[in-house]
Amino acid sequence: MPRGTLEVLLVSAKGLDNTDFLSDMDPYAIFTYKTQEKKSGVASGKGCDPEWNETFLFSISEGVNELKIKLMDSDNFSSDDLVGETTIPLDAVFDEGSIPPTSYNVVKDDEYRGEIRIGLNFTRERSIDGGFGQEENIGGWQQSARNY
Repeated sequence: MPRGTLEVLLVSAKGLDNTDFLSDMDPYAIFTYKTQEKKSGVASGKGCDPEWNETFLFSISEGVNELKIKLMDSDNFSSDDLVGETTIPLDAVFDEGSIPPTSYNVVKDDEYRGEIRIGLNFTRERSIDGGFGQEENIGGWQQSARNY
């Protein structure tokens, strides 16, 4: 599994289930990768179709290859409500380097609750010798990127 930096662009959401009965929702997103957690700003009064256009950075290391996202509704006088959640597998962005903004289904209790639009960019960590930690095998000899 590669090491590096994952850049997550939270673009928008649409068709979210409104958890507020008397007013528009105030949605926000919580991103979790391993023990790293990032929270977006609250889209106050934006209801079921909020836009954020916020970017978050995560340090990627061994072990976990998915990003978990919870969409919440901020409430003033009670605990925040879970709107829904999704899990994005990261193998494709590790291989490709970037995935343009794409819509992912948001679910709660195994039911569709709307969509969230996310863009992903992955920057692979360079090894100490300036390469990517891989040696090239040339005609039975191994050539490393290390300069002697």
